[in-house]
Amino acid sequence: MEQIELSGLVSQLPLRPRSPAAPLPVLDQRNRGTKFIGLSVNSVLNTPASTGMGFWSINPYVGCEFGCTYCYARDTHRWTMERAERRNDGTREGNEGRTESSLVPSFPHSTLPPEEAFEREILVKTDVAEVLARTLNPARLAGHSLVIGTATDPYQPAERQFRLTRRILEVLRSYHGLSIGIITKSSLVTRDLDLLQDLSKRHEVTVNISLATADARLARLLELRSPVPSARLRALHRLTEGGVHAGLLVAPIIPGVTDDWAGLARLMEAAKEAGARYVVGSALRLGPAARHRFLPFLTKEFPALAERYRRHYAGKDHVSQSYQDALNRRLRLLKQTYGFSIEEGMRRRRQLEGRAPRREMETGDEQAVLL
Repeated sequence: MEQIELSGLVSQLPLRPRSPAAPLPVLDQRNRGTKFIGLSVNSVLNTPASTGMGFWSINPYVGCEFGCTYCYARDTHRWTMERAERRNDGTREGNEGRTESSLVPSFPHSTLPPEEAFEREILVKTDVAEVLARTLNPARLAGHSLVIGTATDPYQPAERQFRLTRRILEVLRSYHGLSIGIITKSSLVTRDLDLLQDLSKRHEVTVNISLATADARLARLLELRSPVPSARLRALHRLTEGGVHAGLLVAPIIPGVTDDWAGLARLMEAAKEAGARYVVGSALRLGPAARHRFLPFLTKEFPALAERYRRHYAGKDHVSQSYQDALNRRLRLLKQTYGFSIEEGMRRRRQLEGRAPRREMETGDEQAVLL
């Protein structure tokens, strides 16, 4: 979208008052206060240039009821809200760097802080499938993957009602030869097993079941309303048993909380039992909006870590390279122990991150510590 250059222009009074934008429809509302707001969109595909990643992406929802304490997508939700509100003010802007599809005005100003609005004001892209069918040009993907669910879970509870993800998959069934990835925490993905099997005959399809810990108690602390670990592992088993190429995405790996040898080994063992084709691990990313939610959680539940996190993530969203290298070595050794292909893991990591992972030196494991 073009940007309007205002410098050097003389501001003028409008000839007539601008009509207020009509509010977006509330499609449904939960007893606990979550609203589902209908949103028409001009486009649904996020390009590699707009996200800075090496893949195309699509997200049928903005915001997520799962309410995971650490979720980086809280920032994506905030950016979407801010852009929609600026459009209500009559301004226009490009979406380079921070994108969540082109929106049609208008969105009413939210009274909730971004970290809370993320899980209580869910934007539902009601015409996402129709827009995808109209705008998808496989040649433009130029060999890049199309990943569904990079910002919010495409199989979150709202999908039971609105079925947007299934409609996206039905559109993709009309094409051939794409590389399609799905990221989800939800066992609801197995509802679409028949469709995923059909798509796998036409495309390279990969389903990534996201799970940060096999400890049910810890998972409930970190992910307030996500499916329990056992449900996700059963979903993984059902997918692989049904012939769908699926694996475990250990994400995020939270320094000092879920990065211990025993916890990661338990995940590897569970993934093996579920028939996972690969395991991929990713360290915690902590953007500004996510910090507002996650740091108070740490202060309450893991007070010894809170100050270390504030220092470590000060001025940056990612862990240090030294931590990442030590974690990579730990994951590599565990994958070798449990018989997972290192090459397949790297391939799936490239699909999810859009770049080749940095190869760590194959030395003995170092203590993966936050500082």
